[in-house]
Amino acid sequence: MAIETAAVMQGSDARRWATVAVVIGCGVAAAVQVGKVPIAASMLQASLGIDLAAIGSIVGIFAVLGLVGSIPAGVVIAAIGARRVLLCGLAAIALGAGLGAMAPSLALLLASRLLEGLGFLLTMIAAPALLDRIVEVNARDVTMAVWSCVMPFGIALALLLGPLFGGWRAIWWASAATAAVLFVLAVVVVPGAASRTGPARAGLLREAAALARRRTPALLTVLFALYSLMFFALFSFLPILLTQRLGVSGQSAGALSAAAAAANVIGNFAAGQLLARGASRIVLIALAAFVMGASALGIFLPVPGGWGAFWLCLLFSAAGGLMPATLLATAPAAARSASMVPVMVGLLMTGSNFGQVTGPIAVGAAVSAWGWSAGCVMVVAAAVLAGLAVWMLARADHNSVGEGRKAA
Repeated sequence: MAIETAAVMQGSDARRWATVAVVIGCGVAAAVQVGKVPIAASMLQASLGIDLAAIGSIVGIFAVLGLVGSIPAGVVIAAIGARRVLLCGLAAIALGAGLGAMAPSLALLLASRLLEGLGFLLTMIAAPALLDRIVEVNARDVTMAVWSCVMPFGIALALLLGPLFGGWRAIWWASAATAAVLFVLAVVVVPGAASRTGPARAGLLREAAALARRRTPALLTVLFALYSLMFFALFSFLPILLTQRLGVSGQSAGALSAAAAAANVIGNFAAGQLLARGASRIVLIALAAFVMGASALGIFLPVPGGWGAFWLCLLFSAAGGLMPATLLATAPAAARSASMVPVMVGLLMTGSNFGQVTGPIAVGAAVSAWGWSAGCVMVVAAAVLAGLAVWMLARADHNSVGEGRKAA
């Protein structure tokens, strides 16, 4: 009997971690859709005859739906189940990427990116909700740190493998196939769960509205927006910047950009380990914002030279990785209930999508008009605002602790 019980427990653990691996793979497949545009930028320019401002639009429009749809998506997930929404998201990514591969013009490519963006939104909100349900509490911080790596890892994968394809359409077809494969794996591996019904479901909108009005969730959303703005303001154009600054080939620029994106993974993992050991979330977020802002000065201004700018890109990315991992790990506590975790993640995704929209479009327009030096203004300003938001968050945490002591 003891042997049978142990076997069942081991089988359950194996199934759990297989599910975690597939869910994280779904996030990587979604993130590839973000990273494929920067590495295909020169191909798109040559094929469609567009400038950097248009490239920024192709990157930024991807996240437009997330600005208005992230919180409703979180409510839908809480109501009907994360697995169903995850599958819908992967299907939308595969369909959007396939349509984009056949798009004959910029307008139709932008339309297909909206569909991809819807799939990305659903996948990136549903997946953390699934992980929160699957993983035990004592492994949650590390698991969320691993999850926060999917964006830089997916971007790095696209940057590294993109130059191996013959053109941007081939990259789009490959990204569609990746999403389709993960769809099949999710159908087979990820278990379903009962959805809410009746009065419980009816109260979700009221709970979500109350969550969004609280100070801590709002500040966490602002911080994710500022992080995303800084990150995508740089990485949306990094292959082109490195090509111009270093005089390297497109394939070499892709490999260097992939290395810079991979540095973000190191920061995410480091955050998970530090949080597990009791590190202050406020300190980690503040450190990330300061280093990203300071590094941006040397990256966009031609002071340290080409290779100096690249080393600063590595520092920018690695230090920046501390922020999303910390914010995502904070989400369950900020939600205050398991049912509101998808909504809290939706709030964070609203901030993330705001940064993805505004960063590439504004920096692309500024660089096209005034050169690379104009890019640092927005990133440094965002870093300063992040510092202010961290200070307000620390005050909010201090006040909540004080109120708790008075109540006791």
